[in-house]
Amino acid sequence: MIAAAVFLILPLCLATAAFSDLFTMTIPNRISLVLISSFFLLAPLSGLGWEMIGMHLAAAAIVFCICFALFAFNVMGGGDAKLLSATALWFGLNESLVFLMTDVAMIGGLITLLILLVRAQSHIILAIGLPVPNSVLLAKKIPYGIAIAIGGFMAFPSSPLFLAALESLK
Repeated sequence: MIAAAVFLILPLCLATAAFSDLFTMTIPNRISLVLISSFFLLAPLSGLGWEMIGMHLAAAAIVFCICFALFAFNVMGGGDAKLLSATALWFGLNESLVFLMTDVAMIGGLITLLILLVRAQSHIILAIGLPVPNSVLLAKKIPYGIAIAIGGFMAFPSSPLFLAALESLK
């Protein structure tokens, strides 16, 4: 039961955040709250020690500080900053956090280029009547929650919480 919760909560929250960001350009606070509260419930039950949980808290704090600075300079949205910080809590200070950040940066760059290319052709897309969300065609910002979700999906199998839950099944 604990392993199933570990395997489902993060991916479902990330998928919900990505779709919400794509269609509404917002990431609800409840998604980050679910990630944070479920981590504190599942981490001890999955066998992570208190030292490891502390390292996860440190990772989230570091990512939050960086994201807060980016938010202050209007480079990143508040929902994106909260989602990335809550996701970092699930990854901790190890290689999986590096994979998460690298994946998010790479996917974010690709999504940004793709959206800019689509926006450059928005007049044609609107004239043809293709069903493309307004956040892709008309919004001034990029729905970066999509990149956070894809990066999280890619890095999740190497995270300590995933590995601990996987080990508990043996």
